[in-house]
Amino acid sequence: MFKIVEKSKIWFTISLIIIIVGMATWLFKGLNLGIDFKGGTVVTIKIGKEFDVVELRKSLEKYDPQIDVREIEGYEVTIRSNKITTEQVNQIFNDVKAKYGLKDDALRSIDTIGPSIGKELRRSAIISTLLATLGILIYTSFRFELWSGLAAIIALVHDLLVTISVYTILQIPVNSSFIAAMLTILGYSINDTIVVFDRIRENRKLGKYHDFETLVDASITQTLARSINTTLTTLFTITAIYIFGVPSIKEFALPLIIGIISGAYSSIFIASPLWVIFEKRQGQRV
Repeated sequence: MFKIVEKSKIWFTISLIIIIVGMATWLFKGLNLGIDFKGGTVVTIKIGKEFDVVELRKSLEKYDPQIDVREIEGYEVTIRSNKITTEQVNQIFNDVKAKYGLKDDALRSIDTIGPSIGKELRRSAIISTLLATLGILIYTSFRFELWSGLAAIIALVHDLLVTISVYTILQIPVNSSFIAAMLTILGYSINDTIVVFDRIRENRKLGKYHDFETLVDASITQTLARSINTTLTTLFTITAIYIFGVPSIKEFALPLIIGIISGAYSSIFIASPLWVIFEKRQGQRV
């Protein structure tokens, strides 16, 4: 049987270090908001034949080192940046036109996303996350008890903060797909936590264990193989998507990879020890 609860200070410290470094970086550098939140220009060009999107991106990095170039259906490409000027948009199109021998009608559209739209997206993202978290708290409290729900919510907040911290430290651009991934992480992580809490509840009813630490350690040990297998299977799939997928898919897959790893960690090393702490403080007995 693995001794998880007695080493809870170690697990909490590891998480706190990552989160504190991430939040400090956020304070001094801020999140690297992408065009969806910060506003900018989106240029759509029809290439009309196969092309190397990586090669095209490299040729346009002189306009913006973080320029976003994506291939879309119909041999078209979208070029996104929040730094290029109107004059540079024309220069970019001329470069692409010369590179692939295009005509003037290859320019499909030039769209500008204003800061007000980005602000509305941020507001919607925050509201969606809060509503999802509230719904999970109500569900877990109804299915188990209030303290189980609270421990699960803290673990979910941990997963979100860890993911945001990694993005902040590495200064990875944050776009709307990041928000979709965060909501997915909430659902995946709570599922893993519920599996552990279900086993804790079952073992508690059996009355085999006489203290909370042994009860939780035994329950985690019994579900550990399932948690590892589920996490690895999901990670293999998401990692393959990230390696071989197009940029728009990678934007969704990367936070999922971080969140899945963090979710598996928090279900075992954060949520369960927290449940023990809450139960003891309330004077509950096994």
